[in-house]
Amino acid sequence: MIPTLETERLWLRPLEAADAERLFHIFSDMDVLRHYGMEPHVSIEETEQMVASMLEGMRTGAVIRWGIVRKDGPGVIGTIGFHNRAPRHRRAEVGYELHPSYWRNGYATEALQAALTYATHTAEIERVGAVVYTENVASQRMLEQNGFCREGLLRRYMRQGEQVHDVYMYGYTDEKQDHEA
Repeated sequence: MIPTLETERLWLRPLEAADAERLFHIFSDMDVLRHYGMEPHVSIEETEQMVASMLEGMRTGAVIRWGIVRKDGPGVIGTIGFHNRAPRHRRAEVGYELHPSYWRNGYATEALQAALTYATHTAEIERVGAVVYTENVASQRMLEQNGFCREGLLRRYMRQGEQVHDVYMYGYTDEKQDHEA
């Protein structure tokens, strides 16, 4: 079971089917998805299907996904979590998104730090990867400020619509944990 995590300003709580309506406003926004590798949702049903898929992944342990909720706010402002989990190899990839109204307030960093602590200390994830479009400088900067290292360039790795994108591969390991092993 995925626990609720608390930070100074946020709750990270397990994603729920009821979150689909608020998430539709995020996943239908081209500004959010510009560097995400998917097309904007055009119907609530697309978002409901995406959330159902995430919930099934959470049920099987393949996915960990939280809804990001401000303690003083109206509901979910985004999500964060881990996918492409390989428990045998103790690795996963991180993904996150926020509604643009909440960009540049440190919420993504706050959520990322809590998620990384959970991953490395509770979920037995020793390596966290991140795939980031080369033009997504804001996400690169956030990852680097939180201990991720750029490990390489993957050419023509993702498509969005008809456009092909190069991405940077980032990696994170909890160095303290590495030294204890």
